[in-house]
Amino acid sequence: MIHIDIAVAKVPRHGASESGDTLEVIERPGGGLSVVLVDGQGSGRGAKTLSNLIATRAITQLKDGARDGVVARAVHDYLYTYRMGQASATLNILSIDFASGSLRVSRNNPAPFFVLDASGEVQMHNEPSTPIGLHPLTKPVISEIPLRSGVQIIMFTDGLLKVGERYGVDMELGNYLAGWRTEVDQPATALAEALLSRALELDRNEPTDDISIVVAAVVERASVSRARRMTVSVPIERSVERHEEAFNGADD
Repeated sequence: MIHIDIAVAKVPRHGASESGDTLEVIERPGGGLSVVLVDGQGSGRGAKTLSNLIATRAITQLKDGARDGVVARAVHDYLYTYRMGQASATLNILSIDFASGSLRVSRNNPAPFFVLDASGEVQMHNEPSTPIGLHPLTKPVISEIPLRSGVQIIMFTDGLLKVGERYGVDMELGNYLAGWRTEVDQPATALAEALLSRALELDRNEPTDDISIVVAAVVERASVSRARRMTVSVPIERSVERHEEAFNGADD
């Protein structure tokens, strides 16, 4: 049986309490899944507020059944009008469309995305693309890939491309992925975790920018169960624990 695996690995820039990137996953009303990845301009709380706003707008329209390209244009128009062309964000929408049997990426992001398959071939989709919010009539670059076993799609925010810069080293993402052995039953978490681990290694565990990585894999498994599963793991900052202690102490 064919399964869809989606894995996410995120880390904020060094010294920041939260990432300015926002990621959401939803089930599409007509069948399938969509992942929305937004990187707000700047960093810290302001970037997080902006990316949350955009992701919420996109998710709401996707849940209503709007097409990905229409959603990307509408979200751009909203941001351009709301901030009068003075704020930008990158936007990626990855959809697994069961009806069409395809994987679709709508990209308003100068950073590319990659496609791997079980034969070892690596495709980089690097068509010129601009962020939303800055220029009128901005539209997404849309790519469609057949849904077949062994395919993995890797999309990310630009923080992944900046790792190692301060130390004069390069992630060489294309070469790294070319050396990655893809199996038809390989979970998406394997590649997402490997990429994040490599990024942190090059930045000596002090990333200079927020990093968000999404891997969507089409895998074959022997299981005939139709159960769906989702696992989320998020670290709790010490500041959150202190707030909780203060809240509990207020009842004394």
